[in-house]
Amino acid sequence: MPEAPPAAMRETAAVPKAHREALEYIERVTAGAAQVQRRVLAEILAQNAPAEYLRRIGVSGAAPGAVEAFRRAAPLVAYEDILPDVLRIANGDTSPILSGKPIREFLTSSGTSGGERKLMPTIADEMDRRSLLYSLLMPVMSQAVPGLDKGKAMYLYFVKAESRTPGGLPARPVLTSFYRSRHFLERPHDPYTVYTSPDEAVLCVDAYQSMYAQLLCGLVHRADVLRCGAVFASGFLRAIRFLEKHWPRLCRDIRTGTLDADITDPAVRGAVGRVLRADPALADAVEAECARPSWQGIIRRVWPNTKYIDVIVTGAMAQYIPTLEFYGGGLPLTCTMYASSECYFGLNLNPMCKPSEVAYTLIPTMCYFEFLPVHSGAAEPDHRDLVDLVDVKLGHEYELVVTTYSGLYRYRVGDVLRVAGFKNAAPMFSFVRRKNVALSIDSDKTDEAELHAAVSGAVQHLAPFGASLVEYTSYADATTIPGHYVLFWELREGGTAVPASVFEDCCLAVEEALNSVYRQGRAADRSIGPLEIRVVSDGTFDKLMDYALARGASINQYKAPRCVRPGPVVDLLDGRVQARYFSPKCPKWSPGSKLQWSSGCNAGAGANKASNGGVVA
Repeated sequence: MPEAPPAAMRETAAVPKAHREALEYIERVTAGAAQVQRRVLAEILAQNAPAEYLRRIGVSGAAPGAVEAFRRAAPLVAYEDILPDVLRIANGDTSPILSGKPIREFLTSSGTSGGERKLMPTIADEMDRRSLLYSLLMPVMSQAVPGLDKGKAMYLYFVKAESRTPGGLPARPVLTSFYRSRHFLERPHDPYTVYTSPDEAVLCVDAYQSMYAQLLCGLVHRADVLRCGAVFASGFLRAIRFLEKHWPRLCRDIRTGTLDADITDPAVRGAVGRVLRADPALADAVEAECARPSWQGIIRRVWPNTKYIDVIVTGAMAQYIPTLEFYGGGLPLTCTMYASSECYFGLNLNPMCKPSEVAYTLIPTMCYFEFLPVHSGAAEPDHRDLVDLVDVKLGHEYELVVTTYSGLYRYRVGDVLRVAGFKNAAPMFSFVRRKNVALSIDSDKTDEAELHAAVSGAVQHLAPFGASLVEYTSYADATTIPGHYVLFWELREGGTAVPASVFEDCCLAVEEALNSVYRQGRAADRSIGPLEIRVVSDGTFDKLMDYALARGASINQYKAPRCVRPGPVVDLLDGRVQARYFSPKCPKWSPGSKLQWSSGCNAGAGANKASNGGVVA
């Protein structure tokens, strides 16, 4: 069982006062987790007493006994249950529907409902809670890695497209919201959080210019970089791929002290110009490493003082660990916090542990936490099954349920967690999986129902040739940068050969039918590569069944998996591939689809929300 750091956490005179106070705060709220949680729920109900939702379920938030009434009466809800209320707010209704305080923006979840991003209503105060959790990260990390105040962090941060609802509220990803906030832009100087990336580069909406400028500044500050990272492992690997492609141009800029003409954003040019100076020796040093035939250990070679790589490597991001280890050359991979669009949850108190041992301690002041035991039975759970934060059992698995200050009440987040230990009275959870997720490359999440609908539509392109689909499965190929979806198709051929262009049309048709988060990753963020169809030989899925039966599966219960993981099964399928086809272009995508603001987006489609056991993008 993993153990949290001791109560004293090596408090010495050398530890900054702010760090001591942060560590003491963690000790205090985890030791009194039960009392803190009761107070948090009482605060949420009192603050949101005017909310129509609470009156609807028979809870008077400001009345004596509100906590007990809520615990008795409040139902479990999913996004589809609150969607009518969300749409009222999005379309301009300013009455207190979910929250007693004004909704200031919507955070767009990386999960979807009916193909569109989920919209999480958020109040202004929530930014303070997010900032609080961020303020705890470096005090914890500094206990494990001293001296981080002596250099800089090369963290690659990016903003994403945002839109406005018909009612005029911003709708944007949670990290875009934070990077554009005064909490980030007006942050006081802290020697523990000095970044190589200028704010102007982070805020640049052009992904190429932002990446170029941030990597260039990271190279300029090469000797000062003590840690590097991005939010998701996939994003950090895209940066490495970008460096691999553009290092000659970056080295030329360093050699001459002149920024490439393709960087046209005035704010970015001004910010980079303040740090870029002609440095032939630095250019030679970077070029010598990048020009070597192998890029194994490139991070440690280009930034030799780096002590760790800070990226999310739990959940779907775990598939990138081998590639990160190759490029990192033995650098530790740290995973520091757990959050989503609904709420920020907690942090890893043992940040230098192995990725397989990451466990997040939920901070009891973030929201009111409850847990739904994960059972194999088919009975529909209700609120009477819920377990309090301090009552979960070691080794058991639970689905996370939250009640937030912004007006989500017993909301099923969809993350399945396993109790790995305790920090005082507060549990430490390892991230197990997302419910109902089949494929994920970046912040995208595609479930089996959505994938099946997309494939069913795409195979209609084969009908004119007399061909049909016998069976299929899929997997997320993380060996390419960026990663991409792969579909294995076994076909029944017709009388006419199917042209390659038709299979390419099938690839695009699948992509066009997937949710907006996937399509944004393909078309705008370029964080997902073109979808690939691999046509396998006749009898391949019979071989797949034989493999499963040989490993103990029941022939009476066997069905072909709709998603497989890298390993022997993928090797079996790849060994029988006859042809490969890729999507010829990006699927259509535009921010703020009109469908998102109408009730039509809840047309009975399966829903899916994303968390990777870390921060959503």
